[in-house]
Amino acid sequence: MSETCTHDCGSCSKKCGDRSAPQSFLAEPNKYSKINKVIGIVSGKGGVGKSLVTSLLAASMQKRGRNAAVLDADITGPSIPKVFGVHGPLTGDEKGLIPAKSNGGVQIMSVNLMLENDTDPVVWRGPVIATAVKQFWTDSVWNDVDFMFVDMPPGTGDVPLTVFQSLPIDGIVVVTSPQELVTMIVDKAVKMADMMKVPVLGIVENMAYFECTACGERHYIYGESNTDKHAAELSVDTVCHIPIKPELAAFCDAGRIEEFPCAWLDELLDKIEKL
Repeated sequence: MSETCTHDCGSCSKKCGDRSAPQSFLAEPNKYSKINKVIGIVSGKGGVGKSLVTSLLAASMQKRGRNAAVLDADITGPSIPKVFGVHGPLTGDEKGLIPAKSNGGVQIMSVNLMLENDTDPVVWRGPVIATAVKQFWTDSVWNDVDFMFVDMPPGTGDVPLTVFQSLPIDGIVVVTSPQELVTMIVDKAVKMADMMKVPVLGIVENMAYFECTACGERHYIYGESNTDKHAAELSVDTVCHIPIKPELAAFCDAGRIEEFPCAWLDELLDKIEKL
């Protein structure tokens, strides 16, 4: 070992005998769990419909005959249970926590299922939130899951970093909306995925347009979209567009997302199934 050794093998090119392998931060799942593929749903900012996209992907995959699950990593703003019409309290046994199940069979783990009232705030600091997300992975008994969708909080902070490092993410889906500002934020999410060596499977543009039920004409409320062009610049080949649909919001509010017919995400679902 050199006298000038910094003990940081990751940044050193020397081949000394004391060199150590890069440390993995991957957390082991519960030994009774069986999980095949893990997909992260991310966004650079809040309010673009990330939880909606997560719910639609899980519900649609379940309809395709695959066992789907949602790990709700948005600890301070959990909405997945309400969208699926699922309520707590969670149960468990000597093996671990048992995820709740929707009417359609989607397995769900969310902090809202642990609260006495689903309107109670979760006032925790970042490290505590990150630990809770990791425990959803390590302490829950996920039953024969083909595709797990992780609904991440917005941004590139503690929790997204914990998910990228602790869970074996097979790919991410970036959720955006047509505004130019959000386009800039998409770059941050894509670049973070690149830094973590996780492939971007596709971009979903929510609130892309409004289609008039009377004349059938499309109205671009937020202006013409340039998401397809921007995706091409980022070398992302799959882009889906979800329109503004009042009835979709009504199904979410009623906890009946699984009953809503959705074909907008078919191309992305096909790609995920081929992983």
